[in-house]
Amino acid sequence: MAAASSSATATNIMLAIYEKKTNSLDLYRPLRQYISYTYSEREAVNLEDDLSTVKDLRSDIERVADPSPTTRRDLLISYFKALCLIETRFPISPDQDHINSIQFTWFDAFKQKQKAVQQNIHLEKAAILFNLGAVYSQLGLSYDRTTVEGRRLASHAFIAAAGAFAFLRDNASTKASMGNSTTVDLSVECAGMLERLMLAQAQECVFENTIAKGSTPGVCSKISRQVGLYYEEALAALNASPLKDHFEKAWIAHVQLKAALFYAEACYRYGLELHEKEEIAEEIARLKTGVSALAEAKKSSKGAPAQILDAISKLEVNLNRNLDRAMKENDRVYLMRVPSPSSLAALPAFSMVKPMQMNDVLDASKEKMFASLVPDSSAKALSRYTEMVDDVIRTQAEKLQQGSELTRVRLKEMDLPDSILALEGNFSLPEDLKNEVEKVQASGGPAGLEAELQQLRDLRRVNQELLVQTEELLQKEAAEDAQFRSQFGTRWTRPQSGTLTKNLQERLNKFAANLKQAGESDVRIERSVREHSALMSILNHRPIEAALPSLSRPMMSLDANEDAIVGGLKQSLRQLETLGAQRAGLEDMLKEMKRKDDILPKLMTSTGSYEDLFRKEIAKYDHICEEIAQNIEAQEQLLMQIQAQNEEFGAVFNLEDYKASREKCYKQIQAALAKCKEIKDNINEGLKFYVTLQDAINNIKQQCSDFVMTRNIQCREMMEDVQRQMAGFSFQERKSAGPYPSVGQPSPTPRPSSQQIAEPQSTSHPSPQTPYYRPPEQPMHGYGRPAPPYTAPQQSPPYHVPPSAAAPYPPPHALQRAPAGHEYGQPAYPGWRGPYYNAPAEQSGSLPRPPYTVPNPYHPHQSGYYKQ
Repeated sequence: MAAASSSATATNIMLAIYEKKTNSLDLYRPLRQYISYTYSEREAVNLEDDLSTVKDLRSDIERVADPSPTTRRDLLISYFKALCLIETRFPISPDQDHINSIQFTWFDAFKQKQKAVQQNIHLEKAAILFNLGAVYSQLGLSYDRTTVEGRRLASHAFIAAAGAFAFLRDNASTKASMGNSTTVDLSVECAGMLERLMLAQAQECVFENTIAKGSTPGVCSKISRQVGLYYEEALAALNASPLKDHFEKAWIAHVQLKAALFYAEACYRYGLELHEKEEIAEEIARLKTGVSALAEAKKSSKGAPAQILDAISKLEVNLNRNLDRAMKENDRVYLMRVPSPSSLAALPAFSMVKPMQMNDVLDASKEKMFASLVPDSSAKALSRYTEMVDDVIRTQAEKLQQGSELTRVRLKEMDLPDSILALEGNFSLPEDLKNEVEKVQASGGPAGLEAELQQLRDLRRVNQELLVQTEELLQKEAAEDAQFRSQFGTRWTRPQSGTLTKNLQERLNKFAANLKQAGESDVRIERSVREHSALMSILNHRPIEAALPSLSRPMMSLDANEDAIVGGLKQSLRQLETLGAQRAGLEDMLKEMKRKDDILPKLMTSTGSYEDLFRKEIAKYDHICEEIAQNIEAQEQLLMQIQAQNEEFGAVFNLEDYKASREKCYKQIQAALAKCKEIKDNINEGLKFYVTLQDAINNIKQQCSDFVMTRNIQCREMMEDVQRQMAGFSFQERKSAGPYPSVGQPSPTPRPSSQQIAEPQSTSHPSPQTPYYRPPEQPMHGYGRPAPPYTAPQQSPPYHVPPSAAAPYPPPHALQRAPAGHEYGQPAYPGWRGPYYNAPAEQSGSLPRPPYTVPNPYHPHQSGYYKQ
């Protein structure tokens, strides 16, 4: 099946955000008055250009006629940087001493009748960030996404839009929502939803390019699943407060259908990968979940764009087509149990996009606007103070990390808290070893090996029976031929059976040798199971921890102080854990203090020495540094105490012997796992061999059946010839002279010779006449036409290859090779070849493939431990 996109070319419709609108506002006059009053008129004159720039930027923002998206983007970035500079130099608020004549007004982008009016710059900054994200989204829609380059540029634009909305959420939404007048579009929830939506559209562009490049189904599935996850996150936010009922239904329908579409797309692509791996059961389950997701989504498709609905219809067709094919193949070949959707693991996803980091884009630290309002000395002093704070943070963080690492190492050396858990019966295997044991137990464990061995026996028996049946066909035909040859003597002129069946007999002999060798391998496997059953029996413990040795109390105690020893050690460990939690809290406190530490206003208003201010400000960190030092010292004392307690604990409970027995048990489990896997691999190899051999024997059995049928037809026709000859001789003896045919009477048509019958030029045969004598025949069912004649030398059979010393069975690939020139059916997927597609197609009217006579199907991949 072509891996053409079932949705990428049809879902080329995405969402863009409209900008928020605002009322006209004069920033020039209030800012100039503040400079003149606070600093001087001369300073106001010097900053005239900066004030004019701010005025022009605000006027351009208000302009209704939008320029190109790129020009609009640059305008919004420049104005945001200007706002950052204004915020640090001009206090705008309702306070009497601040600039209280400015009111910022912004309307909701999705419900324009709602508006927010605030006397602080936070609303202005948040609105500009929102509009920046909106312009980036419009820029993404402006590119031609029918080309690879267009989709790449669109993806970058949506990534930038996601970055703008993420920056809004993390830095401005909360501050803008603290006033009495707010709008929903600037809330933390709305900014987060828009970020997810933009990431979904960016990942969707990547998915379209991935399809265009012809990537593997597995890669396409992961990228498509991540598209769906982003849409699902956006949909969850849209259906929750405060966004619920704030957006149009068409928005919600769009996002909901996109989420379902790309989930189903991931199921479709993942199904292609599963089919290549011959994991048909999971493929069926995945395809069914994809179909169900689309059917559920279409129930809420009112108002959705036609392009998305068309894409869903196309994807549904592809899913159902693959599902029908997979179910037919499973019913005919694999016979696997289809798992329930709830038991399936989550589809793998891989994100190719993340929000653009906007800190550098929006960084205003290098802007020169209003630079004269902050003295250069103050700026340098602030930089120096920041370095002092960073040095304190770095030093203390290193102490905390060293303390945590020291604790981890010391406890591991003392085997704590594992030894305490072992005493309480809560011990467990190492994680990697436990996972291996659970995988073996899930597949039946050592106890399930007998059932798999029985599968080998049953399959070997089926092959032996087929081989005997095939040989009996040829033997019966040869016996009948010999009987007629003896009865009619030289008149029976057709070739002997042994001459024609030489190649068939040789192939049967080789199959018998293969079967004998395989039986010897089965015996070795069964012997290995018996010999190592005691070793592997440890894997039958459920849970496996039941096989581990336990740390028990001493049988005799002199002073009965075991409980006190254990209790004291556990108490010390709890105290150590408390100290670790305190260290984590102290590190968070350091980071939070640094984040809130802004002394710029104090520097700009300070009239004294900067050194005095620094000493006063840096002293804020002294109490945390002292707490860190006390924590480290307390931990060191506690570790020394724990070491002494652990030595006493080890002596009382004989800890060293327990550790030795535990390690011995670990090694036994590892050895049992290795042996169990080795045996399972050998069994699976045998299963694959027998299934392949059975196909080969069925093939030659069909050839033998066709040969016998052809010989029976020849027998009947030769009987007619012989009887006609004998009748003619008798007639001539009774009559001395017989009448000749009259003139014009047609001569009797001469019959072909037996040699001509034995060597026809085509596979078609004349309908046999009813013979005077019918030899006894074996009942034949299902024969539609005779097979090609067998007088020509047969091609040497490819079914027997001398096995290598390392392989317990003849190589299955030798048995699967088809005769040269054979035409196969089209594969289920491009490039896919399964072992069952290499078997020759059955001839029309031939005997059907005999079913297994054992209860379970013996597909070689049914066991969980076959060779990859």
